[in-house]
Amino acid sequence: MEDIGMITALDEHLNHQIVDTFASVSTSEQSWTEKIWTAIVRKDGTMGVDFGLGRYHNRGVLDGWAAISRGSEQWTVRANRELRDDPLVTEAGPLSYEVIEPLRQVRFACAANDQQPIAYDITFTSEMPPFFEDRHKQREKDGFRIGSDVIRYHQIGTPSGWIEVEGERIEINPEEWTQYRDHSWGTRLDVGAHNADVRPTSDFGDVKFGQGEFVLIWSPFMLVSPSGEKVAYHMYFQSKQGRIFYSSGYRNNPDGTQEKIARVRPELRFDDRTRRLLGGRLHFDMLQGGSHTIEVEVVGTSGVHLGPGLYLGFDGRKHGSWHGPLTVEGEKFDDTLDRKTLERIRQLRDCPIKVTEGDWTGYGIMETIIHGAHPELGLTAENSLV
Repeated sequence: MEDIGMITALDEHLNHQIVDTFASVSTSEQSWTEKIWTAIVRKDGTMGVDFGLGRYHNRGVLDGWAAISRGSEQWTVRANRELRDDPLVTEAGPLSYEVIEPLRQVRFACAANDQQPIAYDITFTSEMPPFFEDRHKQREKDGFRIGSDVIRYHQIGTPSGWIEVEGERIEINPEEWTQYRDHSWGTRLDVGAHNADVRPTSDFGDVKFGQGEFVLIWSPFMLVSPSGEKVAYHMYFQSKQGRIFYSSGYRNNPDGTQEKIARVRPELRFDDRTRRLLGGRLHFDMLQGGSHTIEVEVVGTSGVHLGPGLYLGFDGRKHGSWHGPLTVEGEKFDDTLDRKTLERIRQLRDCPIKVTEGDWTGYGIMETIIHGAHPELGLTAENSLV
């Protein structure tokens, strides 16, 4: 009996898929992660909200973060706790996540706390079905260990609820905002501190990451026709030293069907000092023939930076690290355009964008890392940052 995991409330349901209880996953790999994330942005680009929650089953940790961006200001709250016996509890300190109606409506909340003067209670309601991205499976450069084997679905929806910043309460008008969420699970890169007796790698988040030229572009967005028809796009593009090593893209339809993008050709502009997106075009060559060109316009200066949420690490903190029964911490950044601040919080952010394709228009977000010298983009090596 000692080789069977403890029994929990989840074991009462008819959902088992391995010969064990829900106290175990199929691997003892310590980077196994199940992750929840959402970004909510005002369509005029004046404010953004993020939420993340990660369960690190084999590390005994559940951690999360909440952030609000107003213009170039950002407030962030992080919470980290030990796992409890009940895997149905999806909260840490002031942060909580609730499934109201599976695949249609979920709730993200940050309660008032002593760390930062922010709080929110936001309910996501789907506008489109959830869609899978291509599996992200990536081996270490020596060809042996699989560093990433993750599946992820994303979904576009409408937020409702409220936000509080420094005592000001803002009611969310769903027509003025848009929201994106995803849910992923598997063996994940950039979990926990680097193990000193394991050979360092240059993969995402590891100690040598960013020593060479690297490009990451991730973007979901939805377009609406003059008659009200909807279509959504999603792309995830990564290259290293000019070689594309991961690309996933689809044109997603309201009936749940997907049209695969065979090749993504970004034609974007960036500011050299901050590495912030300035706009441009995305060209999508479709697997079944034809192509689509999307005009991308950046709106406003807001957009939550993900570094303080521990993406690529922050001030020595890493996702999934053990900090005891419960820790809650946070900070405010007065100007995320400041170069010294950017070196600390990194360039990765949920940038609000407006998109057009012909007479179809819409909104979305775009995350980018453009590291190294890129003369074709006007980006210099001396101003590079991760």
